[in-house]
Amino acid sequence: MATQAEDDYDKLTPEQREIRDKADRAREAEEQATLPYTWRQELGELDLVIPVPKGTRAKDLIIVIAKKKLSVGLKGIDKILDGELCQEVKLDDSTWTLQDQEAVHIHLEKLNQQQWWENVLTHHPKIDVRKIQPENSKLSDLDGETRGMVEKMMFDNQQKQMGKPTSDEMKKMEALKKFQAAHPEMDFSKAKIS
Repeated sequence: MATQAEDDYDKLTPEQREIRDKADRAREAEEQATLPYTWRQELGELDLVIPVPKGTRAKDLIIVIAKKKLSVGLKGIDKILDGELCQEVKLDDSTWTLQDQEAVHIHLEKLNQQQWWENVLTHHPKIDVRKIQPENSKLSDLDGETRGMVEKMMFDNQQKQMGKPTSDEMKKMEALKKFQAAHPEMDFSKAKIS
């Protein structure tokens, strides 16, 4: 079900969409900058970097990675982050390391390897996963059907932005042309493709 904002977005010109997208990206960047960590993701995994006081040792850290929970803290101090993960992770493939005694690196393997996460912890600000541009090299990680669907969506999105017909509209136009060629006796001057 489309929200009001999505309906409005569909009615915008490409220039208006670009302006709204820039504003949305700036708002997301501001919200993400307030988090006590930075993060990046690929379809199958997610990585966080959490700054800690210089000189921190691994034995000073209390880190809990559970299937749907993440907690990072220093002994004797309030937790740096604590909450429910946006989605489930594979425990055996999720790890953490302390780098240069000043940053905790956490690697989470997603249980669902075909889904972008809107946020790391459910109570943190969300990003618009529809605007994520997957790296072309990573499209090869998808299974054939999903890859075809993603490529079609990307093509259709590009076509819409240029004011050109989508792949479905092109198929309908081609079918109409074939039908016209097979039936030259019919008048198609008022035919509409919908």
